Amino acid sequence: MIGRLDQATDLAAFFNEGARQVRALTGFDRVMVYRFEPDGSGEVVAEHVKSGIGSFLGLHYPHTDIPVQARALYKRALLRVITDIDAKPVPIVPPLDEHKKPIDLSLSVLRSVSPIHIEYLRNMGVRASMSISILVEGELWGLIACHHYSPRCPGFERRSVAELFAQMFAMRIESRIRQQTVDYERRARDISDQLLGAVASDETLLNDPAWLSDILTHAIPADGVAVWINGNYAMSGQTPDTRGVAAIVNALNAAAAGKVFATDRIADLVPDAARFESVASGMMSLPISRNPRDYVILFRSERVRSVRWAGDPHKPVEYGPNGPRLTPRQSFEEWKELVQGRSEPFTPSEIRVAETLRATLIEVVLRLADEASVERQRATARQDLLIAELNHRVRNILALIRGLIRQSRPPEGASVEDFVSVIDRRVHALARAHNQITDDQWGPGAFQSLIDAEAAAFLQADVHRITTDGCHIMLNPQAYSTMALVIHELVTNSTKYGSLSNGGNVHIVCDKDKSGNVLIDWIESGGPKVEEPKRRGFGTTIIQHSVPYDLGGTSDLDFDKDGLKARFMIPAQHIAAETPPLRNSPQIQFAEPVESASNVNSTLLSGKRVLLVEDSLIIALDAEDILRRLGARDVITEGNVSGAILAIETSPPDLAVLDINLGDHNSFAIADRLNDIGIPFVFATGYGEQAQLPEAHRPVSSSRNPTR
Repeated sequence: MIGRLDQATDLAAFFNEGARQVRALTGFDRVMVYRFEPDGSGEVVAEHVKSGIGSFLGLHYPHTDIPVQARALYKRALLRVITDIDAKPVPIVPPLDEHKKPIDLSLSVLRSVSPIHIEYLRNMGVRASMSISILVEGELWGLIACHHYSPRCPGFERRSVAELFAQMFAMRIESRIRQQTVDYERRARDISDQLLGAVASDETLLNDPAWLSDILTHAIPADGVAVWINGNYAMSGQTPDTRGVAAIVNALNAAAAGKVFATDRIADLVPDAARFESVASGMMSLPISRNPRDYVILFRSERVRSVRWAGDPHKPVEYGPNGPRLTPRQSFEEWKELVQGRSEPFTPSEIRVAETLRATLIEVVLRLADEASVERQRATARQDLLIAELNHRVRNILALIRGLIRQSRPPEGASVEDFVSVIDRRVHALARAHNQITDDQWGPGAFQSLIDAEAAAFLQADVHRITTDGCHIMLNPQAYSTMALVIHELVTNSTKYGSLSNGGNVHIVCDKDKSGNVLIDWIESGGPKVEEPKRRGFGTTIIQHSVPYDLGGTSDLDFDKDGLKARFMIPAQHIAAETPPLRNSPQIQFAEPVESASNVNSTLLSGKRVLLVEDSLIIALDAEDILRRLGARDVITEGNVSGAILAIETSPPDLAVLDINLGDHNSFAIADRLNDIGIPFVFATGYGEQAQLPEAHRPVSSSRNPTR
């Protein structure tokens, strides 16, 4: 019998030969090899049957046909015989042992079976049966099920031989499965070595889904591959659309625990998956980084198939003669079910191979990281120094802002909104100045640019009302920040009370004395009559005392009735030698914040749906308010790439505002997608002209975010 088994060339022939041998040995009318599926249902994979009684080959049986308790018993007792379902059971006397417990007859051949099972067999027309368990690696792989349509009692010898044969049969199955696994995993290791060697020499291959698909599908059959790395995505073959992949990545980040995840039904993970199930119904994800994770995802297309059941597996609950339970099947006629929305399942061997490939990909990533380690070490000392300098500057800036807030006391009767507006303008004046001296690096800034920025912020189209003469001088950072506040307060007062309030003009003259000190004259004309204020506010204090106190220079104010005149002397040590650089590239303009602008067009975004991508909650809330004040109908806020792309695909916005830096990622992948579907967008950044933009997204102009 074993010799004939070993002649089988494949598993199908092997199963058929096993059924034939057992029937020849035992003489039962029907012998079936019954294999359990992962979901607990079973399938008749082989059968040898007496002619004229029909065939069960290929039929499926629901998991309820063999309850969990029965499966546990099949693992303990490898052979069970029912010689005649009409035999009357004989009671055990006494029913309890000396410990007052029922006698355990699990291993007894004479043990009666459940009346429910007897009823089940009677419904099938079977009078006698024998079941032999097939254990593979300690688990119940299936059964050799024998049916007879009249009473039958095989002798002890034949039962013993059948049981031994079933054990040898199981060992052969286990051996064949292991050999297939070994061959499969050997091929996978070869592919893994190929992957490691290729990517180690060219890391850009990780972003090539076509190449990855060609490599990975040699080990794990799949119809498409998607790669999601550092917020960038690429797809090859049959895959969901961008919206679908983004939804899957979001779901994986929430559900998967950093290991290979496989399913033959994506709809169980992503509710919206039904719309692309004809293209991709199953998937396997290989996470190759920590949270937020990067993934290589293999997709399998839908496998629509007809499953032949032995009766309807979805029969309703009924009250039968044995109580309130599922009545045993009354009909075993073939019942077909069309299975849709599922792919070919990923096997345990394929999942083990995927773990190997995942480890290889992670090894590549770590190797690339190690190569960058030396460069990081070289930068550490410089970084520490920069951090110390940054910390010093941040402390100074915070102290300065704290002082501005404490000293900017509003006059009696002023509202909170007025106070916020004053503070807001002063802080943004500092921000504008800071941007001017950090465009290329921390260094001198052009005084003329400072004047131009203030004029644009307050006068907008009337910037010609402020004229200059000789002000193309370069101020060192400290002097630049000081003069930013001084000029801001002068422009503020002039637009409220001076010549800029009713059509007048301001002329600013800059000159150097013999010692190299710079003299700056502020001259107002054409405005209302000027009177010296009785109360000196914080703004006036800044104008009069900042230059002497911070720079060691002088300040003189003359409240001439025809217009305010002011002269400031800035010592030579605060003046840089070089002249302002000429810019051939478009100047990135710093826009006055919407909340403090005087002429806000509240219908600029009227009725628009705006996507805002910002990873800082506080800044996002502030930006939402600004967009709504501009008339935006709806503002959708997202803090990461996958969420933003999903929002774009789900409900496309009219325009988008993208923060360039999103933690460890950037928003360029979002910009690519917006470009693809023709949705306009703007970048917002706190890095000014230092922001490194891809060639495809180089701006004609862009805006910086001064609060960052």
